[in-house]
Amino acid sequence: MNRRLLFVALAGLVIVLLMLAACGAGKPAATPTPTPAPASIALSYLEAIASGNYTAAAAMEAPDMLAAAAAAALEQIAQGLVLQYGEYQSLGEAATASVPPYINVTIPATFAYATVGLIVTIDANNQVAGFHVGSVTPTVTPAPAAYVDPDSFTEGNVTVGSAPWTLPGTLTMPKGTGPFPGVVLITGSGPNDRDETIGVNKPLRDIAWGLATQGIAVLRYDKRTLVYASEMAQLSNITVKEEVTDDAIAAISLLRSTPNIDPNRVFLIGHSLGAYLAPRIAAEVPGQLAGIAMLEAPSGPLPQLILMQTEYLASLEGNLTEQEQQQIDTIKQQVALAESPGLTPSTPASELPLGIPASYWLDLRTYDPLATAASLDIAMFFSQGGRDYQVPPSELGPWETALAGKSDVTFKEYPSLDHLLFAGTGPSTPAEYAVPSHVAGEVVSDLAAWVLSH
Repeated sequence: MNRRLLFVALAGLVIVLLMLAACGAGKPAATPTPTPAPASIALSYLEAIASGNYTAAAAMEAPDMLAAAAAAALEQIAQGLVLQYGEYQSLGEAATASVPPYINVTIPATFAYATVGLIVTIDANNQVAGFHVGSVTPTVTPAPAAYVDPDSFTEGNVTVGSAPWTLPGTLTMPKGTGPFPGVVLITGSGPNDRDETIGVNKPLRDIAWGLATQGIAVLRYDKRTLVYASEMAQLSNITVKEEVTDDAIAAISLLRSTPNIDPNRVFLIGHSLGAYLAPRIAAEVPGQLAGIAMLEAPSGPLPQLILMQTEYLASLEGNLTEQEQQQIDTIKQQVALAESPGLTPSTPASELPLGIPASYWLDLRTYDPLATAASLDIAMFFSQGGRDYQVPPSELGPWETALAGKSDVTFKEYPSLDHLLFAGTGPSTPAEYAVPSHVAGEVVSDLAAWVLSH
């Protein structure tokens, strides 16, 4: 697919494979080709992904890896990297480390806004057994949004949760003695850092700094799937409890016990998946939250939302290619299985949306976000961007219907904003996420006014 969000083709990059020439006097007519070194295998793998040849990359994977990251999943990974770090530019030199029985090969990839250490794990059979992101070094530092006054607050490091899942976080405190109202920020899906960094943009940092400027303390932290990527990948029965809710509950407890924070005025602000799960989190900590804010919150089944997003992206360039139609058909089958009575804990993850285990989808079946929100006796705030294609405006209606009888619920619609609450015009595309932007000031102002009024 010729989409701007994919890796661009590598121009002039030569991958050197270790081969012996079958020539020269006195040598055998044919010399066996030795096994390529792990670094060469890893480079070939990344080159295939970078050029969009996901089938070739998947053919290099070990069976367990292939089940989790077949060609379609590799395409989504490539798209995610470009969304996170901007347009791909080049690969650097490989470095290897032995982790018996594996070899980890780290190759720096240069993107528009960061240099990213891509780690490819090679097993004893010289197959790719893992692929994940290591260190990230930003190359662009944007100025704070106009609504931020850096002199009005301080920031310090905190630790959220307990062993073996402790998470690094940041506490942003207004200057003064308090006690201050406090907010816990929850990111969307995927292995996000505390700022929900996407390329050069940091939407949750924008919100944290904007709220702190107006006298509200904010706690945000890295997700467990980022800090413990390898460990989480080994969990066979993962659910949103391990991915999101356990750590959110720990963060709420930490903020409520922090000096100069009013424990009776602690709020949860979730974005996307974090917004979808906010009612569930609040229901698990009765009496601990004064309110929840749901920014771009899905209201329907998440598998259907994945299909909707895929079809939208495919429609951006007009007629579907055969490859695009095949991808949509595959996702339709995966979504149908995820929602079918035939889904069991033993259903292979490779047959389900995004390669996520059956345990995850089975757990979400037990959660009704609308009914859960309606059962809460706390303040609620909803934002909805008119240009959001990931959680489109149609997702807001069911929330409004379900909560029609409640008095302390605020709905705010922002016609020009996308899923990240960035302003723009025309149909929203993933490419705009890589353009340096800030969360719209009106959203931050509305959130601050909502918190301060409770």
